[in-house]
This record gives sequence, C-alpha cells and structure tokens, in this order.
Amino acid sequence: MASAAEGDVGAVVELAGVLRWVLQELSLNKLATSLGASEQALRLILSIFLGYPLALFYRRYLFYKESYLIHLFHTFTGLSIAYYNFGTQLYHSLLCVVLQFLILRLMGRTITAVLTTFCFQMAYLLAGYYYTATGNYDIKWTMPHCVLTLKLIGLAVDYFDGGKDQKSLSSEQQKYAIRGVPSLLEVAGFSYFYGAFLVGPQFSMNHYMKLVQGQLTDIPGKIPNSTIPALKRLSLGLFYLVGYTLLSPHITEDYLLTDDYENLHFMFRCMYMLVWGKFVLYKYVTCWLVTEGVCILTGLGFNDFDEHGKAKWDACANMKVWLFETNPRFTGTIASFNINTNAWVARYFFKRLKFLGNKVLSQGLSLLFLALWHGLHSGYLVCFQMEFLIVIVERQAASLIQDSPTLSSLASITVLKPFYYLVQQTIHWLFMGYSMTAFCLFTWDKWFKVYKSIYFLGHVFFLSLLFTLPYVRKAMVPRKEKLKKME
Repeated sequence: MASAAEGDVGAVVELAGVLRWVLQELSLNKLATSLGASEQALRLILSIFLGYPLALFYRRYLFYKESYLIHLFHTFTGLSIAYYNFGTQLYHSLLCVVLQFLILRLMGRTITAVLTTFCFQMAYLLAGYYYTATGNYDIKWTMPHCVLTLKLIGLAVDYFDGGKDQKSLSSEQQKYAIRGVPSLLEVAGFSYFYGAFLVGPQFSMNHYMKLVQGQLTDIPGKIPNSTIPALKRLSLGLFYLVGYTLLSPHITEDYLLTDDYENLHFMFRCMYMLVWGKFVLYKYVTCWLVTEGVCILTGLGFNDFDEHGKAKWDACANMKVWLFETNPRFTGTIASFNINTNAWVARYFFKRLKFLGNKVLSQGLSLLFLALWHGLHSGYLVCFQMEFLIVIVERQAASLIQDSPTLSSLASITVLKPFYYLVQQTIHWLFMGYSMTAFCLFTWDKWFKVYKSIYFLGHVFFLSLLFTLPYVRKAMVPRKEKLKKME
C-alpha cells in the first residue's frame, strides 16, 4: 500500500513537472499577434481550456484516491498555471494562502480572525491594484487574486460559523459552516483548484471537500456522469468566444474616445453604445461558461437532483444565458451575470449587514464593496453607483405599474407587449452600455469625455425618474381610502 501511494504521489509530481515545462516552453507571441490579441490574454484563454485535460486526468486516476493526493494535484496544477501566467509573482497568492491558514490556526473561531482576514486580504488586494494598475485592462496577478480574496474571506467566515451553536445559525449558514479544522494542504487545494483559480467561480470549502471525498456524483461509488453537461457548457462558451473574436476588432471601447464617435449624430452615438454594451460582456460570458464546463466535468458542478430525479449540474454556474439574453430588466441581467460572486456578496456581506436595519443602505454598501473589489479606478465606482440608481428606479417603476389601475391595464394589452418589450430592451442595453463605459474605460478623463458627448444621458434620465416617480405615483395610484369606497 505504501509503495502504491508513493507511486501515486510520484505520478502527480511528474505530471505537474511536465505540465510546467510545457507551459514555459510554449511560445505564443506570434500566435497572439496574428489573432490581434495580447499574449497575456491568449495565455489566460489557454490556461482556462487546460482545465479540461486536467479534469479528465482527475476523473481517470484520482477521483476516489486518497484526499491528500487530490489536494496535491490541485495545488501543483494551480501553481503551475499561476507560474505560466504570472511567473514568480505567484508568490502573492501563496503568501496570502499561507498567512490565511496561520490566521485560522492562531486566532481560531473568533470575530477577530474574521476581521483580520477581511482587513488583510482586502488591503493586500487593494495594494496590488495600487502598484500595478494602469489606464488599460491588464492581465496581471491581481486578476486571479481578487477571486482568491473572496475565497479566503468566505473561508474565515465559514470557519467562524462552525464554532457557533448550530441552532443559532440560519439554514444557509449551517450548510456552509466548517466544523473541522482545515489543514494547510486542504486550504491550498481549495485555493488553487485549476477549474476556478483564474476567473472563478466561487464555491465554499465544504463543497470542495465533498468533491475531494467523492460525494459530488450522480452515481454513488462511480465517476459522475457529467461529460455531456460539461460539453454543452463548453460548446456554448466556444460559440460566444467565436462571436467575440469576430466582432472585437470592429466594436471597441477605444472608438468611444475618438473624434469620429463624437462627430456622429446623437442617436448613432447612443446606438453604438447600446451594441457595444451588449457585446463587451461576451468575453466574461465566454470565460465563465468554459470554466463551468471544467467544474461540471470534475463533479464540482453537481447540485443534487431536481423533482424529477434528474441530476443538476449548476452548482458552479456563473451565467444563466437564456435569462441574460432575453430578460428586458436590469435586475434580470444582475440575476443572470456573475451569479456566484453575487451570491457570495449576498451571503457574506449583504446579509451580515442586517444589524443596520436598512436594506437600501446594506445594498449600497455591498455595491461599494464590489466596486473596490474590482479596483481603485473611479470608473468602477461610477458603474456600481449607476447600478444602484438604476435598480432603485426600476423597482419604483415596476411597483407603480403594478399598483396603478390605468398603467396596469395598458401593460396587459397583448398586442402592445412586443412593443413594450422592444422599448424595455432598448432602454436596458443602452444604459447597461452607459454603465459599462465607466467600468471599461477606468479613469475619469476617459469616461467623463464619453459621458459628456452624450450629455450624461444615463444620469439625467434616471435621476429625473428617481425624483418624479413618487409624484407620478401620487397622481396615478388611488389611496387606500378611495379604493375601499370604490369597493
């Protein structure tokens, strides 16, 4: 048994060594140039797709092996991918992982450990942004580190919850609370899992440990029957990748800054922003769909069975593609986009602010946290400020239509519904593009120039609605006393 175990360890280490050598020797500069992409972007894409052969190796040789072998495999492959993309700067993630383990061990299940984790991990990430950020989108070590930061903060909170009386926890907290004491190898495997290290998704330590223990399968005792679901997400990801590759040379945020754009008719400027705002999100959609396929293939995507007994593979879904493409509301896009990160913020931040007693304030602080988590550029703050404003106005408008007999009757006219849908989608994606302009242009001089060229349309439109809708509501929604008399 000992010799067999040593052989398994040797096989994992040998694979990691070969993998590291291959990745180092692979020259991508010419290929990246021919595709019109940066070498860093091409490395990132290849690293994401590399998850599939690694997942197949895991399924074939490691699925029901000893836990420490699986942790070693995840750690070595994740570190190899980190080295391939960022070289020796992988020490940033390694340092934070080791220090996080020490925080858990030395401070235990205390609020001090949670606060120390939050302050240290966020401070390290923000310092990384400060020293590496430029005026452009750069693929640097901070990109996967923002994913790691949320993982480690969530780990500390779940470890803290694991020391509480189970009855004092909500059902959700009970699900994620860590009862045992994670080892350094477990924390490392959880942090460097190749299917989520670079771009997510987020998942809990408990879910990861179920994967290691062979519990995430639709066929107990056997490798999960997840190849077809994984290939479906991969195919969808490839579809978006091809679309983005074909369109990216022709629809760019750089054009928003040109004199040609500024000289267009106002309506054409708005239409370009609308189309660009929809298209620019496809690069994120591509990455998340491909990585979701990797997670499904390993079994990490297993999410129990539905009411018909069919296995669900959406535990690591970061996109609801149909909802994203068809829903005409901003809240629909939010619910369909970057799902696991939004769920993380809701679970570990928004709900933990319940003591404030104000939902709107908690939501505002959560969006502020998200903006800082993305980076220090002013564009992030403006983007999430717009999201906050738009969601508030959209909820007010929906409530007004529902409560007003006149507007409710108009909205229910069947023949006009396609027209309503078209108007909603136009407003939706125009102002989604408006918000994404600040997100993608980063610095105030750039996004301010574009906003000025369309007369700050988004801010004017939604701030006007924010202050006028309450008066419209008074005029169009009968008071309860009047309704009672009418009855």
